[in-house]
Order: sequence, then C-alpha cells, then structure tokens
Amino acid sequence: MTNPARAVQEFRLPDLGEGLTDADWVHWAVAVGDRVELNQVIGEVETAKATVELPSPYGGTVEELLVEPGQTVPVGAPLLRIATEDGPAEPAGDSGGPSRPSVLVGYGPGDAPQSRRATRRASADAGRARDGDPPPARPDAKPGARKLAALLEVDLDTVTGTGRGGVITRDDVRRTAGHGDEPTAGHGEEPTAERPHSPAPEASPERTTRIPVGGVRKRTAEAVSRSAFTAPHASVFLTCDATATVDLVSTLRASSAFEGVRPTALSIVTRALLHAIADEPSLNAHWDDDTGEIVLHHDVHLGIATATSDGLKVPVVREAQRLSLPRLARSIAEVADRARTGRSTPSELTGSTVSVTNVGVFGVDGGTPILNPGESAILAVGAISDRPWVVDGALAIRKVVTLSLSFDHRLVDGEQAGRALATIGAFLGDPVPMLLADT
Repeated sequence: MTNPARAVQEFRLPDLGEGLTDADWVHWAVAVGDRVELNQVIGEVETAKATVELPSPYGGTVEELLVEPGQTVPVGAPLLRIATEDGPAEPAGDSGGPSRPSVLVGYGPGDAPQSRRATRRASADAGRARDGDPPPARPDAKPGARKLAALLEVDLDTVTGTGRGGVITRDDVRRTAGHGDEPTAGHGEEPTAERPHSPAPEASPERTTRIPVGGVRKRTAEAVSRSAFTAPHASVFLTCDATATVDLVSTLRASSAFEGVRPTALSIVTRALLHAIADEPSLNAHWDDDTGEIVLHHDVHLGIATATSDGLKVPVVREAQRLSLPRLARSIAEVADRARTGRSTPSELTGSTVSVTNVGVFGVDGGTPILNPGESAILAVGAISDRPWVVDGALAIRKVVTLSLSFDHRLVDGEQAGRALATIGAFLGDPVPMLLADT
C-alpha cells in the first residue's frame, strides 16, 4: 500500500469583507503538530468591526504558525501551513487559489505580500497530536479576555474561569498574570524580529502608563479623527417633556405584541428619528467628496452606538423605516446584544446611514457626539429624569430628556436640523398619534 501524497497548504488571511484591508491576530486555537479538521476554528482576528473566528479550509497537521498574537496582518498574508494528505503536493509559498470551496463570505487567498514574517511556535503537545490524539479543548473565554491574554502573554490553558459556566474573564487573565490593573485598549504595535510580542503596559519613572493601541480602539480613533477633521460638525439641542413616552413604554411592556422583547424609551426615540428623517431626508445622506454631490439614501440603515468590552461599536438595523415598532425594538436589542457579546459579523457593523447614541444610560444629560464617517447626522439621547416643568401654566414634576443632534453642515443646515429635532421632541411629547399615523 502506498502512502498518500502529502501536500503543504498555506492558509492566508481571507477577505473579511466590507473593505477591510487588515486585521489584528488575537489568539491561536491550535499549535504546531496539532491535527486539525476541515472548518475547525484555528484562531481569532480582530478587525475594525468585530472579533472573528477563522475556520481552517484544510484538514491535516499544523506545520508552522506564521503570525503572533498582537500582530497586524494584511489580507492575503500567510497565517499558517498545514500538511494535508488529500491531494498532490504544492509549494508552500504558492499564491494560487484555495483547493476547497471558501468557508467565509468573501474568502480569497489574495496576493502574497512582498515580505512575510515566519515565526515558528513550539508546542508541548506536538508529539501527542501527531500520534492522532484529538487537540486539547479550546478554553472558553470572552473576546476581551482573549485579547488581554495575548497582550499579557498569558496561556489561556493556565487560567481558571470564574464567569458564568466557567467562562474566562479579563479579571481571570489579570489574576493569572499577576497584574492589578487592566489596560484599557487592545493589542500592541506590530512586533519586530527583536520583539515578537507587544509588551504589557509598564509604568515609566514618570508614573505614566503607555498602552499599545490596536483593534477596535485603533479604528475608532482613526474614524472619529477623520470625521472630526473632514465633516464640519454643528449641533442643536432640545429639552422636552417625555412623560407620555415613559407612560407608553410601561403600557407596551404589558402588550402581547412585545412578547419576548422589552420595549424601552430608545425604541420610541428611534421611531421618532425615523419620522423626522421622512420630513428631512438630508439627515439620511452623505457628502461625496469625489463628485461634490449630496447622496440621499432611500433606506434608513440605523446605527446603534453600543459600548462593549472591546470599545465602541455601531451595529446596524437594516431598513429600519420598514419595521413596525415591535420589530424595531427587537432588532435594536438583538444587534446591540450581539455587539456586546462579540458575536457580530463585520457586515453587521458597517453600512449605517444615520446613528443614535443613548448617553443617558451613563447618567448624563446630553452630549455632542461625533458623526460616524459617511453619515450626516447622529442623535444623542440624554437621561430621562424627574424635573420641574410648566404644564398648562402650573408647575409640575415631569419626565424630561435632553436631545442633541450633531450634523454635517456641508449638507444639513441649522434650519433642517432644528426642524428635525422639534419633530422628535413633539413625537416624544405625544407619541401615540404619531405611531398610529405610521401604521
């Protein structure tokens, strides 16, 4: 009996879609010598939008790992080499297409970069894996914990998880690493040959801490800087009586139409924003620098600014103007939950045409948010609180909220923004007739 031909396949970072050109490598789930199956998760990358698990397009034995945690990897760069036994051998450096159908949307091998890093990682389990034993179970850890472990060079196999169901948290990683303080950002700078890993933050003699920045935080910094210095921002503010909205939310929570979802004031606010956009379509538009044109979007892809352990993310509710209030409330809750738990795909975190941010959850009255690049408006919703308010000439305690609308002054004027904010305020003051008119 002849031995099957061994082929060394090189897996390159696939195109993750949405115009992303690179990603930060977070974590390896395999080691040199491990046996991997087709579509088995081999590791995680963090893009500008999400943490994504990568499945292997080949089955075989891991020959070499070519990137390190914390390294920024361009699309098309080699990640690892796998020895297979299911086809003719091919050169490891061959840049041709994959031998199997793609397993990720937009997968493609791309072109090899002119220079590559080839860092070989040793494995204590290599002998056992080559003997055919199954690879060790991958530790169950939150994405933020995996990033922190890569930053602090902590092996997740040595960490005891204290989260629900034994999930490893960032506190568990810090405890294992012996660090009392957690850095607030992601991965480090791209490693060099002399420094293969980004170092953990260390206090300098001046009692400062330098934190390497990567992943979502790095992309957020780039996006807000680009927006702030490209689009001329302006803002308008309105403080309004939202008592009727708060009362309506209480009523809706008892409605069978909202079974399985908890309606909130944000649901009503977003419906009010959609109502205002119908009257002022320039709020759902963008400025085309190449042509000098204003591009009006016919569909409202609503971005929901969401604070996560990885940083700010903006998941998108597609065609929000077509959704009923129950479906809108459910969609907002679902996309925000996926973003917070690291389950969003890159496509779910791109393509918004207008955004809303609920700064009131932090107990503040309002703010002046920076526009999401490519959008003309963003609505900030402050905390709803009891305040004295004049009602029919008499002082009363009402549920009051402050709204602020930031806009791109190249295509939205103060008149349009002011009218839109007044429409939203009127909606919150008497939402039932407005909602009935939308049905």
